[in-house]
Amino acid sequence: MFTGIITGVGQITESQPLGDQPSHGRRLTIQAPAGYLEGVGLGDSIAINGACMTVTTFDVAASRFTIDVSAESLARTVGLAGTGRINLEQALRSHDRLGGHIVTGHVDGVGDVTVFEPVGESWLLRIRAPQALARFLAYKGSITVNGVSLTVNRVHDARDGSTEFDINLIPHTIENTALGELQAGSQVNLEVDLIARYVERMLGAEGKLPTTQP
Repeated sequence: MFTGIITGVGQITESQPLGDQPSHGRRLTIQAPAGYLEGVGLGDSIAINGACMTVTTFDVAASRFTIDVSAESLARTVGLAGTGRINLEQALRSHDRLGGHIVTGHVDGVGDVTVFEPVGESWLLRIRAPQALARFLAYKGSITVNGVSLTVNRVHDARDGSTEFDINLIPHTIENTALGELQAGSQVNLEVDLIARYVERMLGAEGKLPTTQP
């Protein structure tokens, strides 16, 4: 479990195939900030651009660790197949503050950045979400973009069933995450609000609450 509050920006320095078949995944070597791995153990969870992954090896002194990414995860996310800067968040501990919102680290879909431009002292980030996620997006609701907990400021439903939503990024977010490298045409990992997902299930035709029998 995570909060969407990024605790470090890392770098995928190496990406190696785990086998010689398309059905195989990749092993990523990640360089973390100095001191980031203090207290981390083998098998711990770290969110990589919003996707929950397991630490398979680590070197505390070098601030470097590896993760194995399955072909299934590669097919359902972006930014995990090659090298580049990534957002990192260690798993939530029971006594931590919930600074963002409840995040599972399970990516629901991939969105397309349509606008990324400065507006005053902040930045406007506009993303087109796939049709399957449209019903979970609401004005002032929560959304996770590449692992970052953010607030939706505008929602516009398109005729094709997709939805565009706006986010305002303050300078602190730009400076302390990898979101500042986005541009129109970039793809991002999206995780919808967990509470919205349960509400949709309970209110859906197949998820009606059972009635109490006398």
